[in-house]
Amino acid sequence: MDKLPKIALPAVFALVVLIILISKSTVTVDSGQAGVLYKQFQGGVVTDEPPLGEGFHFVAPWNKVFIYEVRQQEVLEKMNVLSSNGLDIKLEASAWFEPVRSELGKLHQEKGEDYIQRVLLPTIRSAARSVVGRYTPEQLYSSKRDAIQQEIFDETKKIVEGEYIQLNEILVRDVTLPPTIKEAIERKLRQEQESLEYEFRLVTAKKEAEKVTIEAQGKADANRILSASLNDQILRDKGIDATLELSKSPNTKVVVVGGGESGLPLILGNN
Repeated sequence: MDKLPKIALPAVFALVVLIILISKSTVTVDSGQAGVLYKQFQGGVVTDEPPLGEGFHFVAPWNKVFIYEVRQQEVLEKMNVLSSNGLDIKLEASAWFEPVRSELGKLHQEKGEDYIQRVLLPTIRSAARSVVGRYTPEQLYSSKRDAIQQEIFDETKKIVEGEYIQLNEILVRDVTLPPTIKEAIERKLRQEQESLEYEFRLVTAKKEAEKVTIEAQGKADANRILSASLNDQILRDKGIDATLELSKSPNTKVVVVGGGESGLPLILGNN
């Protein structure tokens, strides 16, 4: 019994050390994450093997695991850029991105855990300044928003693809112009809209006038052709035909032939 405390103390100590070693040797990778293994005595960052996936892992207690978010993420950036004529424009854009999972070791080794601040954001700023500098404030305000967004995306993607980052989308959320410039653009757009409306009314009135003219011309041409085709003989024949039809009527009792100045028959004695 006197020897028990001497045996128990080292056993407890060994148990505590074992628990510490086990706790230091286990890593849990949560959903949507991946781990980069750093081997203290075997070459540092592991780049030739896939990163640690989700779940529970045992690692040597002297090694380290760096956890990265590998789901799609969003970063918002507000910046001041210059238009083609040198005016200061405030641009707000966000990027949807994710690290390339298979290259996570190289990303950690070359860029580090703060790769967003080191690589992604500076690239977005550079691309935005380059693209916006090609356009006037009026184009930024109205017709070219989608084109600018696509160009910033293309230029940013071309750079970050070689930096182990997958860029999914660039969204231009807001473009803020100086108040005086914005008011001038809005006034110009209103004037252009009013001018287009006035031109539309003029075109519509002109087409209506042309329609009326064409209809009147058609009627005049028809009357002229009809007048040219009529003569005394045709009129006389028409009169004879009409007289013959009237003579067949049961209401006619007497037909006098040869009456009138033109010699056309006259019908008398109707009931």
